[in-house]
Amino acid sequence: MAKLNVEGFKAYDIRGEVPVILNNSVAYAIGRAFPVFSGSKSVVVGHDIRLSGIQLSEALMDGLRDSGVNVSFIGCCGTEEIYFATDYYGFDGGIMVTASHNPKNHNGMKMVKSGSRPISSDSGLTEIKEIVRENTFSNFSTKGRGSLSFLEHRADYLDKILSFRRGPQNTNLRVLANPGNGSAGLVLEPLKRFLEFEVITINDTPDGNFPSGVPNPLLIENRESTAKAVRETGVDLGVAWDGDFDRCFFFDEAGDFVEGYYLVGLFAQALLHENLGETIIHDPRLVWNTLYMVESLGTPLQSKAGHAFIKERMRTENAIYAGEMSGHYYFRDFSYCDSGMIPWLLLIDIMDKKGQSLSGLINECRSMFPCSGEINLEVEDIHGSLEKVKNHFSVGAEKISLVDGISLDFKEWRFNLRGSNTEPLLRLNVEARENTEIMKEKTELLVSFLKENC
Repeated sequence: MAKLNVEGFKAYDIRGEVPVILNNSVAYAIGRAFPVFSGSKSVVVGHDIRLSGIQLSEALMDGLRDSGVNVSFIGCCGTEEIYFATDYYGFDGGIMVTASHNPKNHNGMKMVKSGSRPISSDSGLTEIKEIVRENTFSNFSTKGRGSLSFLEHRADYLDKILSFRRGPQNTNLRVLANPGNGSAGLVLEPLKRFLEFEVITINDTPDGNFPSGVPNPLLIENRESTAKAVRETGVDLGVAWDGDFDRCFFFDEAGDFVEGYYLVGLFAQALLHENLGETIIHDPRLVWNTLYMVESLGTPLQSKAGHAFIKERMRTENAIYAGEMSGHYYFRDFSYCDSGMIPWLLLIDIMDKKGQSLSGLINECRSMFPCSGEINLEVEDIHGSLEKVKNHFSVGAEKISLVDGISLDFKEWRFNLRGSNTEPLLRLNVEARENTEIMKEKTELLVSFLKENC
């Protein structure tokens, strides 16, 4: 058989345009390759709301079954539901068909081993890639074709999510929830029945045509619909999700977008107050606020950005929690995985306990550690650009870190510049100590340098 295109294999998942990069043939081959690498005998499969999800899932499951794997299908869901089901029901592996926040004509896959341990380029994805590329499979498994069954998992999943809540709540709080026509809408409706506060939803009907735009609230142009609805309804909090809801994003009572950076520290602080001395993990893009909030309560450790790297470090350190400024929040008691549903419920609990608005909880941090927000830049040569920036800006730096791209710390400001793990981009984050003007000045300086020299 002809070799297959494996261009869609990235650092820790598979993504690409359908059918150019990812198609039924590739999906089938992934199903055949997965047990060759993992030895899996039972695998749970699900897909997000993308129009190609069902077809790709069917091809994937055919491949798994032809290799003798027993498949349990949970249908349309969020990525974290696959993480939950894999660990909770004791499957050997799990595969989620999703392209997360990528354009609607794209799709992809995220894979985990038993216990929902992620499969990335350094833990098996490269091996699966090479097996798929060669595309040399026998017709069927000598063990016979595997079975296919549908798994009703959502009630157990909701019980798990709700177990993270902390006692009686203030019934006066009101929340505006925007799934962006993604998979989060599938969970919100049954979840609302267990909540004592009001949840107003917009764009809650799952629709792979993305009538309200691709669900990705990290893009500035995608935030206004949530911000406007928050202002119009007068709620206490706005929350929005990406397409497979493994990330969530927050808006304060004025409709202002809250950088995920400040939530990383807020959640860490709340969890450490209940678990003094425990370890939390953070990424290197923005760090000063997180360190400020948790150093007296526990041990903060830095990890390379990206869900596979974060989860591996969490397991190694037995960390109770990890957070990335990109909207990923991870919990030890959720199989060390990221969840888009736990954080907003946890935030409601924090607001209720402290009797403060979201702006009241984070305004001090915003003032103490102003940040640029993540800026994405296209360059011809990522590695060469990083070297140019390091050589030019490292003079006078108090600290240099190469854990993930380049991090340079100065007395009053710092920045991290790194190549994306999923796109051909450089990602820049700048922060300062109690000086917004310096943060803006240095951000403009770095952006100008990159545009002129890279």
